[in-house]
Amino acid sequence: MTASRLSAIIFDMDGILIDSEPTWQKAEYQTMRDLGLEISFEDTLQTTGLRIDQVVSYWYQRFPWDNYDNNLIAGQIVEQVASYILKEGAPMPGVIDALNYCRERELKIGLATSSSHAIVDAVLQKLDIKHYFDSVQSAEHLAYGKPHPEVYLNCAKELVVCPTECIAVEDSFNGLVAARAANMQALAIPAQEQRLDTKWVIAHQQLDDLTELPEYLEGKIKF
Repeated sequence: MTASRLSAIIFDMDGILIDSEPTWQKAEYQTMRDLGLEISFEDTLQTTGLRIDQVVSYWYQRFPWDNYDNNLIAGQIVEQVASYILKEGAPMPGVIDALNYCRERELKIGLATSSSHAIVDAVLQKLDIKHYFDSVQSAEHLAYGKPHPEVYLNCAKELVVCPTECIAVEDSFNGLVAARAANMQALAIPAQEQRLDTKWVIAHQQLDDLTELPEYLEGKIKF
């Protein structure tokens, strides 16, 4: 993509803009354990990047339980996460500088997440960053969440840019699959403990955090 035009940066939210992935994992783990599922905390990494109803369905398909109610269980997890974000949510390193850089370079800025609108609103309010985004897209009411590319394609459409002119910034494998399927350049910023995993090879580039984004764009992309 070094010879292509760059028009927009589209950010995933959880694990990219806000340090919420551990909270999702804790809420998912505790809820599933309360239902009697013998899963480990590490098992929750398998669902990173999936929409919450897909997460609940994922575990039910593997360990069915009585009185299955996807909406109820999903709602319980979302409520826990939203409450934590509003109380203790903190931005990931380099978020504000990265957003300001994109604005200074006149790049359009999008948000494409599998999280529900309740979580999106909580994050944008807590971090006070809503004004940076030209498009905010949630997969909550789409037919499919990530790894399906629809949420990314919808974001590009609202930004009025070609998907090939976008860089998607992701922390999950499911998100990277979605970005690649949308024909976007995929940038991976995985959690520190996962950085050496070979699965990130599907990304066009891997960074440690958003503090490295401006230098990466300056050095790799022709504006």
